[in-house]
Amino acid sequence: MSKPDNKCYLMSDLSSINEELIPLKEIADRELVSIHGLTGMVYTPHLDAYMKVCIKKAAILTSLKNQEILPLSTVEKISSILDSLHKKVRNHTIVEYNGNNYERRFSPLKLSKSGKNVRSWAKFWLLKLPDGKVDPNWESQVREIWPAYFLIRTINY
Repeated sequence: MSKPDNKCYLMSDLSSINEELIPLKEIADRELVSIHGLTGMVYTPHLDAYMKVCIKKAAILTSLKNQEILPLSTVEKISSILDSLHKKVRNHTIVEYNGNNYERRFSPLKLSKSGKNVRSWAKFWLLKLPDGKVDPNWESQVREIWPAYFLIRTINY
């Protein structure tokens, strides 16, 4: 992972990065579908460009929240509370908080040079719906806030 960007951003930076993301997302989604089933090292320039812009957007959002221009989202608030309450929870453990169930997830964040061992893990919480599925809106917010957690992709169809 690269060092966090400590630059102060403005709301106009957020607007311009959102406009940059729209066409990149469409191309990246098409590219992701086209590589489904392929193995080995696959060249994905559009996905990589999209992820770089997503990471820059996350840095802008973090900066705006640190400057208190934007408030922390519900996802961030609840995630920090759950992190403090449940420090040693394992992967796929479900905990109850304020009448909702949240599942702890771990995702590979950094691999060894060989790519066979995980050096560090991304930790995040997902909101479970009453039917046991993950709330897609919550998951999309997690992916927007912490896009670097999902650079090592798994494709579930």
